[in-house]
Amino acid sequence: MNLANKLTVMRVVLIPVFLLLLYLGFPGCSYFALAVFVIASLTDFLDGQIARRKNMVTTFGKFLDPLADKMLVFAALLWFCAAGRFPVWAMALVAAREFAVSGLRMIAASEGKVMAAAWSGKIKTASTMVCIILMFFPVPPLVDWICTLVIVLTTVYSGVEYFVKNRGVISFE
Repeated sequence: MNLANKLTVMRVVLIPVFLLLLYLGFPGCSYFALAVFVIASLTDFLDGQIARRKNMVTTFGKFLDPLADKMLVFAALLWFCAAGRFPVWAMALVAAREFAVSGLRMIAASEGKVMAAAWSGKIKTASTMVCIILMFFPVPPLVDWICTLVIVLTTVYSGVEYFVKNRGVISFE
């Protein structure tokens, strides 16, 4: 297993550590969980850089990297939903976009087509992770709503862009 894949696996392993820290509820646990989230988020950036620069792109990495990203983001957003800081309707939109884009990618792959990641998807991921990090701090409810708005808008925009750019993948006949 190459270094890029090891970083991706590390991100997956850090997800239950992140959640465990949140659920233990000891004083300051959310800051320890935040540190784990930041480390896991950084592995997302690093594994991609390493894989591309050192020509370490693998089928395993292509599968696990986006899955690990979604698992990490879903874990954090679901935590904020449970805490009443991220609306369930927004979580439903995020989940719907992820399922729809994953489905589109599966259809494309079954036809031998590759859907390149769009910049809007990268912006969505980065802005979502920044917003999640902000929400770990004791911020006013307005900041939670701004973060919700940023997450929803970038999620919807990038989802629509994927479907528009790849409209030929789905046949309606």
